[in-house]
Amino acid sequence: MADAKVIPFDDDRSRGAAVQRPQRRRSTGNRRKGEPAAVREVQPLPGSSPPQDPQAPQDPQAPQDRPAPQSPQDPLGDVPAAHEEELPDRRQGGGLEQRLAGGLAFLRRRLTGDYEVDDFGYDEQLTDQVLMSLLRPMYEKYFRVEVKGIDNIPSKGGALIVANHSGTLPLDGLMMQVAVHDNHPADRHLRLLAADLVFVLPVVNELARKLGHTLACAEDAERLLAQGELVGVMPEGFKGIGKPFSERYKLQRFGRGGFVSTALRQGAPIVPCSIVGAEEIYPMIGNAKTLARLLGFPYFPITPTFPWLGPLGAIPLPTKWTIQFGEPIRTDGYPPEAAEDPMLMFNLTDQVREQIQHTLYKLLVQRRSVFF
Repeated sequence: MADAKVIPFDDDRSRGAAVQRPQRRRSTGNRRKGEPAAVREVQPLPGSSPPQDPQAPQDPQAPQDRPAPQSPQDPLGDVPAAHEEELPDRRQGGGLEQRLAGGLAFLRRRLTGDYEVDDFGYDEQLTDQVLMSLLRPMYEKYFRVEVKGIDNIPSKGGALIVANHSGTLPLDGLMMQVAVHDNHPADRHLRLLAADLVFVLPVVNELARKLGHTLACAEDAERLLAQGELVGVMPEGFKGIGKPFSERYKLQRFGRGGFVSTALRQGAPIVPCSIVGAEEIYPMIGNAKTLARLLGFPYFPITPTFPWLGPLGAIPLPTKWTIQFGEPIRTDGYPPEAAEDPMLMFNLTDQVREQIQHTLYKLLVQRRSVFF
């Protein structure tokens, strides 16, 4: 395998026009229509006569002190309690039937090819119904991710989310993607920019495309932002994810600021994102550079458990994660030629980096333990 490399943002490549994403349908739940509201009958006081309808014909021989008929289950004349207890069961049953029907319909569409992917290979239906379901147990139960500042992500329009990168394996990007998918009030999706190594690995290549990942280059990023997508980038690249454990939570260089230039061209806000917890999942205490060169990897990690324990050493430690999205930095106030100003790009890049680093330190101070 050839040596892995990251294609810079200013690499110019041409692609086809993107298709419009299909609208997502939201379930309206089970509601019963046409049912009359229950009427509560007013009971007379002891010794008094029940109220009568003035328009009803009066029968002089009819007894005037007969109480209104009541249900033995409900002395107030409402719907019996047994019926009220059945309503949640019917709703739950309908929900289960809908889920089963939706699952069968999903399988039918997959088998018949009746589904859509965009020009980047993103499969929204597969991501929502399968891939996110596979990642969610790790997100909720294993890493117990806590999300802060989700409202700082715009509810519509393009935006660039810039995050720190760590952990030896890129699980932080996947967890950030689940955090946006499951917590944003507008049900937004995050499209990650990845290094070319991701797209040459078998199986990983196909899964990454289905999840909406694309190559980390300026052209792809601009196309996604122009379509109003959320785009995620981790500018540290391999320098961040492959740094030794002794340098944990110390941000590496953010490249040449290509992500700032991309945001300026589209007038998209930049949302800094700080991730705490990923640094400790694979404490990297060494790097077998010769073996990495032979395999075509940017590094070959040595941890306290890998490769000594074999496949068991590849299991990440169950650390407690926190993902915080900071206040967005607006770029729509700059003129179009600002994207070519190196000093402006340097200043904005430094501003984003400092905000992420400051938030990391703040979260580390607040953290009680690595695992709790």
